[in-house]
Amino acid sequence: MRKYFDDITRIAGNVVQVRAKGQGYDELAVVETDRGPSLAQVIRVQDDLVSLQVFAGTQGISTNAKVHFLGRPMQVSVSEDLLGRVFDGSGNPRDGRPAVEGETVDTCSPAVNPVMREIPDKMIHTGIPMIDIFNSLVESQKIPIFSVAGEPYNELLARIGLQAKADIIILGGMGLRHDDYLKFRNTFEQGGVLGRSVMVIHTAADPVVECLLVPDLCLAMGEAFALKGKRVLVLLTDMTSYADALKEIAITMEQIPSNRGYPGDLYTQLARRYEKAVDFDGAGSMTLLACVTMPGDDVTHPVPDNTGYITEGQFYLRNGRIEPFGSLSRLKQQVNGKTRDDHRAIMDGCIQLYATCKETREKRDMGFEMSAWDQKLLAFGERFEKEIMSLAVNIPLFEALDKCWAILADCFEPAETGIRSSLIEKHWPKPLDSGKAN
Repeated sequence: MRKYFDDITRIAGNVVQVRAKGQGYDELAVVETDRGPSLAQVIRVQDDLVSLQVFAGTQGISTNAKVHFLGRPMQVSVSEDLLGRVFDGSGNPRDGRPAVEGETVDTCSPAVNPVMREIPDKMIHTGIPMIDIFNSLVESQKIPIFSVAGEPYNELLARIGLQAKADIIILGGMGLRHDDYLKFRNTFEQGGVLGRSVMVIHTAADPVVECLLVPDLCLAMGEAFALKGKRVLVLLTDMTSYADALKEIAITMEQIPSNRGYPGDLYTQLARRYEKAVDFDGAGSMTLLACVTMPGDDVTHPVPDNTGYITEGQFYLRNGRIEPFGSLSRLKQQVNGKTRDDHRAIMDGCIQLYATCKETREKRDMGFEMSAWDQKLLAFGERFEKEIMSLAVNIPLFEALDKCWAILADCFEPAETGIRSSLIEKHWPKPLDSGKAN
């Protein structure tokens, strides 16, 4: 026999507060409305007061409406039939096709026990030199793309999804414009990966509460596939929209705000999602890339600031390219020593010369006279930005390393690069006794 509660004490925004006992955090409930039953989720429990966020909104709910608790958290059905499908933030099909039947798994499950994890040691090749050479992406890594509105971060995310070696790609869109969603779909379809992709899309026109469910749905699906031996790549955009949805709900519940109005548990909420990235011992893996837009290009904003403490590095996207200064993959040393013997030397040497080039540009802009060495640095910087840093460049790792060697040979003498002689003798593209290359 179902037990109903009808003592609703407060309705504010999409949140309903009802008197009930024995309920737990994240538990689902059904609220009777004038439009019929509506699904809700427990977001706060204080004594006998339970706060529910109603997915479809509180319109049509009266203070004597009946609430029935389901005794379980939100679940998602997982099977191979998910592939090629598009869902909304509540897990309902957005593509007009039937619901998926399969094994049901809980969302918001705990992070994986560390003893069940493998140490990350497998590189994910993306075809983007600024990632592959200088900040290698590693399987089971969690890493954000820090950017600002107007930068092509969604295009970058789609390209990584298209070119990274993964068995399954799961895209979670939060607050997306409809044309951004179509761009992802068209990119995956034209690239031939739509058949092994799952999309969970919340658009700016959808209820804000659905935005909060997108990461959990994506990560629950990804974890289920990874446990079956699949290499899963989860792409989330934009986590700032997710944090803004958290803030909106917190304001509705009259919680005491923290930094810039965000809830005090922002760090915990972000960490619960990011920590899902894992390489399972004896199974597959889940790698997590998330776009984080920074209002006003302010890295001290609470969302990127908290994200940086949780994740294993970050990519800075500015002026349409990944900047070498500030971008960091904390796991790159796990893999870049296993690729080619010159990988680390090229990584260190090119960045050091490019940093010196930036200083030379400042001298030039202040009117200082340029020496022959300065001219070499300026030529190198221009070539490096055009042929390596540009997101238009799309080449494999070894070809990118060879191109770096070619740029160095065109701009410098071997001894000027700071690279050890044994590697120069092996990889320098021109005969050393012929002097500087033309």
